[in-house]
Amino acid sequence: MRARVTQSGLLIPKALLEGVDEVEIHQEQQRITVIPVTRDPIRNLGLNPLDVDEINASEHHDEYLYPS
Repeated sequence: MRARVTQSGLLIPKALLEGVDEVEIHQEQQRITVIPVTRDPIRNLGLNPLDVDEINASEHHDEYLYPS
């Protein structure tokens, strides 16, 4: 694929970045590399907390997720 560089820079088609939220851009001599950033799954913990009516869900989360 070829793309024209304008005064604003270079437009990369969204179809090439499907599912990508963030990229790293590296310049090495005559090569520019665009690398999708993969997030560490550990850093995603707590982004979607357990939605329950219990006040102690954080302390007893296993009991709510996996009832015996």
